[in-house]
Amino acid sequence: MITSSAPGKIYLFGEHAVVYGENAICCAIELRTHVQAEFNDHIEINSVLGRSGLNFEKHPYVSAAIERMKEFAPVDGVKININSELPVGSGLGSSAALTVSTIQALNHLFHCGLSLEQIADLGYNVEWDVQGNASPTDTYVSTMGGVFMLPSRRKLELNDCGIVIGDTKKNSSTKKLVTNVAELKNRFPEIVTSILSTIGKITYCGEYSVCNGDYESIGKLMNINQGLLDSIGVGSLELSQLIYSARSKGAYGAKLTGAGGGGCMIALADASKTVDVSDAIKSAGGVPITTNITDKGVVVETKR
Repeated sequence: MITSSAPGKIYLFGEHAVVYGENAICCAIELRTHVQAEFNDHIEINSVLGRSGLNFEKHPYVSAAIERMKEFAPVDGVKININSELPVGSGLGSSAALTVSTIQALNHLFHCGLSLEQIADLGYNVEWDVQGNASPTDTYVSTMGGVFMLPSRRKLELNDCGIVIGDTKKNSSTKKLVTNVAELKNRFPEIVTSILSTIGKITYCGEYSVCNGDYESIGKLMNINQGLLDSIGVGSLELSQLIYSARSKGAYGAKLTGAGGGGCMIALADASKTVDVSDAIKSAGGVPITTNITDKGVVVETKR
């Protein structure tokens, strides 16, 4: 039996734009998804959603990961148990963490010998299979841990700063939101392409601020990024309420993270203000989670 885990992630900048080749800065966080895999006489997947065999409606990412791993091993009988600290459909990379930890567990259970780079790329293929369009960002950062400029995969250093996540508890569909942005881009190509390009430029400016630990500038750029995300229709009333509440209590900056439409926002704040920011998010109807960036990517926790 193998147990592996992989971290969730937040975007400082660049979600949606990164799908079209623009820059993004993404950070692995300490919240993790744990996957236990053992040999079985048939395929069985267990999670909070229930029990199933290969099922692309109930367990799409695990089912797609198993199908992809059949290219490397005879994965015909396996039992998968899932335990996650990441809310589903929240913008925290729950699908990437699940996909990557599943692949790593099967990689070790069946002695496939896949490298971390191969796991990240295979995870991206799985997300593409399920979503119809995807960025390699989430699976790469979940695999490697740390802070990265994507798509160049340049690792950055970000010193300690308070991160408060606010969960709207409103789920959203990454596939639907990515499709909506694509349709908007097709309808208004010059306008939307320009918006996505500007988000990429924000990320480029943000890299300098991250490398210099200039949290005030990072926050201001996060706020600009949020305005552009609202303009392409991926914001929501619930997200805005949490974002503006966090800013009102002294956060350097606050924005949605991930696909949007619901899910989570993030606030960057001085450590002395994280409690105030957390309380503001709670008062606005969100569920606050204080976390940290982690350099710990996908790992095997136990083998027996």
